[in-house]
Amino acid sequence: MSARGPAMAALLATAAAGGLLASAAAQTPVQLAPSSAKPPSQILGQAPAKSAAKPAASKPAAKPGPAEAAPPPAVSGREADLAFGAFQRGYYLSALSIATRRVEEKNDIKAMTLLGEIYANGFGVARDDTKAADWYKLAADRGDREAMFALAMFRVAGRGGAANREEATKLLANAAKLGHVAAAYDLGLLYLEGQLFPQDFSRAAELFRGAAQAGSPEAQYALATLYKDGRGVPNDAVQAARLLASAALADNTDAQLEFGIALFNGTGVAKDEAAAAVLLRKAARKGNPVAQNRLANLLANGKGLPADPVQAIKWHLIAKAGGDGDVALDEFMRGQKPEVQSAGEKAAQPWLEAIKLSRS
Repeated sequence: MSARGPAMAALLATAAAGGLLASAAAQTPVQLAPSSAKPPSQILGQAPAKSAAKPAASKPAAKPGPAEAAPPPAVSGREADLAFGAFQRGYYLSALSIATRRVEEKNDIKAMTLLGEIYANGFGVARDDTKAADWYKLAADRGDREAMFALAMFRVAGRGGAANREEATKLLANAAKLGHVAAAYDLGLLYLEGQLFPQDFSRAAELFRGAAQAGSPEAQYALATLYKDGRGVPNDAVQAARLLASAALADNTDAQLEFGIALFNGTGVAKDEAAAAVLLRKAARKGNPVAQNRLANLLANGKGLPADPVQAIKWHLIAKAGGDGDVALDEFMRGQKPEVQSAGEKAAQPWLEAIKLSRS
């Protein structure tokens, strides 16, 4: 298959648009074209799913009803642990009370950040962006990296005050220096964008590398994209494949697509069509049109998995509806028996209806 443009082009275009990033005819022998799917899977102003700013390590439990019971005592007996423990269990009013007391008595920075989180999300109280921003700023001014990142997101989105991208960038830089993974990733994308300061691929790669080593799938994917195109780092297909494999293992959809293509073509990694098909199917099922197109081609040609014209037509139609058409697959579909075409169309119908609904 022929390429439609390198992933780096999409990475730069999305970064330039304020994003912290978002096929072809069959040939013989079958080869999968590189994808131009968006690299990082987040938008500027949002933390990656596994690196979101939060005052505690685990996600809060569901919000309890109005008659809130007192949380069980923390094992450590520390009052700060009580506040975070209450928050994690969903006892938000108790967390609010304990954190407020910690701030009044101890000027506790982490408690300030926790209060910001409570007001930012309306946990147990009415959402109040102004109060949230004030608490985040108090903690950020005192050196809390989580508060810096949260306040940066507020400044990007214009929550709790006017949007201020320059201030957001400074906050991201400070949080990144203190080891905040999502901040380093976002800052790397700003260096790719090259608007607030000169475009610098080497600096972007450095920031992505730190976040990637800390386990960020988004950063692993972004750094892999730089290695694929030799931007800011040497062109290194092996290193790119290694990073894509890590991000794919962490369920990053774009990485599953790109690593699937690399496996199929044997780019930087041993060729493995069957493993490629597994990854492409995963990404296709998660709604990636490019992966859906590549999977359709594999099913049409019987590469990596048994040939299945019905499923090939199904995924082709879904990919086409999602914006990734394919002339060769159109011809393949027309060459099938009417009953095969009909079965493929029927299999695609639930997806097509969902796509139509999402656009209405």
